[in-house]
Amino acid sequence: MRLQVSLPLAEANLIADEALRLGREEELLPLTVVILDAGGKLVVSKCEDGSGIMRFDVAYGKAWGALGMGISSRLIRDRLSSRPTFQSALATASHGRLIPVPGGVLVRNADNITIGAVGISGDTSDKDEYCAIEAIRISGLLSEPAEPAPDWRASSLSDHYPD
Repeated sequence: MRLQVSLPLAEANLIADEALRLGREEELLPLTVVILDAGGKLVVSKCEDGSGIMRFDVAYGKAWGALGMGISSRLIRDRLSSRPTFQSALATASHGRLIPVPGGVLVRNADNITIGAVGISGDTSDKDEYCAIEAIRISGLLSEPAEPAPDWRASSLSDHYPD
């Protein structure tokens, strides 16, 4: 007996491989990519050499949060920034799995139905998100958000973590 899947392994592998390729093309720090199907089941996880051991958990939390809330992790961040009590409640309800920063992107089919989510961690959140969105687009599927942050290339870890 075979079960129907929302995001087949071949498509998930293509998205992951393209995300990593884009990261190398843009000379980003080592990335970890996590792809979940619509039910939240792990379909693919790929970690580049040199990617930190917590990157899987962060990438998973970005994808899981986006899927769980039905919106990108960027939109979760934007909507929750002025609602810290609700953000804390979501963190509690998700048993700490929610990571509300860009890099968690919904994967949608041609009918605009969510079939999974991609989470990426390794560089700045905006750069992670860029790789997810572009990899989904290259695979022939749709993403939410549809476009990366306009200034994603300018984002820098030194802006967040000064020396």
